Amino acid sequence: MPNILHQIKINATPEQVFDLLVSSEGIRRWWTHDAQVEPIEGSVAEFGFNDRATVFRMRVDELVAGRRVKWTCLGDPEEWEGTEVEFHLSPDEGVVDLHFAHRGWRSMAGDYAACNTTWGALMHRLKAAAEGQTRGPLFPL
Repeated sequence: MPNILHQIKINATPEQVFDLLVSSEGIRRWWTHDAQVEPIEGSVAEFGFNDRATVFRMRVDELVAGRRVKWTCLGDPEEWEGTEVEFHLSPDEGVVDLHFAHRGWRSMAGDYAACNTTWGALMHRLKAAAEGQTRGPLFPL
């Protein structure tokens, strides 16, 4: 199964980056303005796009403060169903080394390449938010 992988160094603490991944307010600073997220394992997060024409639903599988966030996609879109999204944070000489993975794609056909590109852009948005820049979400409304 194909995986999407990205790595980026962020000039912030692991706690600062973690906070941007586990709350609605945090997600709204770099991914999508339409985010409903609770930092509770087992909860279901929703990420809306294009006035909710598309809504991604993710089960929050694992939260390790300052270290890791893991979600499983519950569908919407169908290509994402059952895939896993993971953010792994490692402190590295005053910066955070973020390893991102979106695993379990059935194939590289369809939206795989576009999603890979989008996740890459999102990693830079996440970095900017953690470093105090005000670029805002890639998907504002």
